[in-house]
Amino acid sequence: MKISVLGLGYIGLPTSIILAKAGHDVYGFDVNKEVIKKLGTGKIHIIENNLQEAYEEVLKDKKFKAYSQLQKADVYIIAVPTPFKREHKEKVADLSYVFSATEIVAKVLKEGSLVILESTVPPKTTRKMTDILVEKTGINRDKFFTAHCPERVLPGRILYEIEHNDRVIGAERKESAQMAKDLYDTFVKEGTNYVTDDITAEMCKLVENTSRDVNIAFANELSIICDKLDIDVFELIELANKHPRVNILNPGVGVGGHCIAVDPWFLVEKFPQESKLIHTARKRNDFKPTWIADKVEEKIKKDKSLTIGILGLAYKANVDDLRESPSIELAHILQERGYKVIGCEPYSEESEIKRIKNISLDEVLKKSNYVVLTLAHNEFKENLQKIEKKNIFNCIKISR
Repeated sequence: MKISVLGLGYIGLPTSIILAKAGHDVYGFDVNKEVIKKLGTGKIHIIENNLQEAYEEVLKDKKFKAYSQLQKADVYIIAVPTPFKREHKEKVADLSYVFSATEIVAKVLKEGSLVILESTVPPKTTRKMTDILVEKTGINRDKFFTAHCPERVLPGRILYEIEHNDRVIGAERKESAQMAKDLYDTFVKEGTNYVTDDITAEMCKLVENTSRDVNIAFANELSIICDKLDIDVFELIELANKHPRVNILNPGVGVGGHCIAVDPWFLVEKFPQESKLIHTARKRNDFKPTWIADKVEEKIKKDKSLTIGILGLAYKANVDDLRESPSIELAHILQERGYKVIGCEPYSEESEIKRIKNISLDEVLKKSNYVVLTLAHNEFKENLQKIEKKNIFNCIKISR
C-alpha cells in the first residue's frame, strides 16, 4: 500500500521504517524542514537503538522517502505531538498539531482512503478529526475510513515493540477498524491487534499511562516519608516486594516523557470532578523536583557560591528524549534560586540544553561542588565509583 506518515519524530519515523520493511511504499512528511534535510542525507535525527541501520535498509530498498509536502496515498497515519497548553492554570491538551495535520490530509483525501490517528488524545478526538475531514472535503462520512491506534512503545526498544506489542485499534465504524487492523497485521509479528470502538481505544492509552503515573506517585511519596524517618526507601521497597502480591516501583526525580507526564492531564481536563486520585498523583509527581531541590539546598546549607552538577538531563536512562524531563525541571528550580548549575547528558551533542550548560562527566565532576544523580545512564553506572567520591544526592537506585 501507499502510506503517508505525518510527523517524523520518536513515533512517526520508526513506524514509517517498520511499514517500509513490511513492503509498503512509505512517504514521510514533517513540517520541520531541517528534519527532512537530515533524513535526505541518510541520517536520522533521533537516538534510538538499531534505527539508523533500519533506516539505511529501507532507503536501499527504496521503500521510504521523506518529504516537506504531504504525498497522496491510500493510508494516512497522523503521529504528531499532543502536548498540553502551558499558559493555562491547569494543564489542558493542545490538539493544534492533530487538527493542523488533519487539515493537511483533507487537501489530498479521496474516497476510500484510511486515516489513522496514532497520537495520544483525549476521548472523542478521533471523531472530531473525522468531523473536520468531512467539513473540509465535502466527502460523506461513510465514504472514507478513520481509526485510532495509539502507540505502545518504550524508548530504546521502539522498533522491537512496534512489531511485538499488542495493539488496540478503535473506530467509529467496524469496517474502518477492520481496515486498520488489516494494515497493522502486516507488521505486528508477535502481538495481537485487538479491535474496539475509537473512544475505548483513546481511553485505553490514557488509562495505561495514568495507571503507571499513579503507581510512580506512590513510590515518590514513599521516598518523602522515608526521608522523614531516615530510612532507605529502596531497601524498604525491595523488602515490601518480597510479598507475593506486592510490586512497588522505585522512586526517582519525578516523571517525564511525552506520555506518563502528560496523558493523565487529559483525563483530569475532561473529568475534573471524577479524577481526584489521578489529579493528586500527578501533582505529587510534579512536586518531586521541587522536593529534591529543597533537599539539595539543605545538604549544601544554601551556599550560593557552590556549583551544582546534574547527572542526566533526559527524561529516562539511555535515551536522548528531553520532553517533560524532571531533571531539567530540577536544574531550572536550582537556577531560579540563584545557584550555578551545570549538567551532563551524554546522549545529547548540544553544548547547552534549555539554559543548562551540557559538558562531559569528567568536566562536571571537576567543576561542581555537589552533584545530583538523576538517571542510570550506562556511562554513569560504569563510573559510579568515581561519581560517589563527590558530595552527591542520589535520586535513583543505581548499582555497578
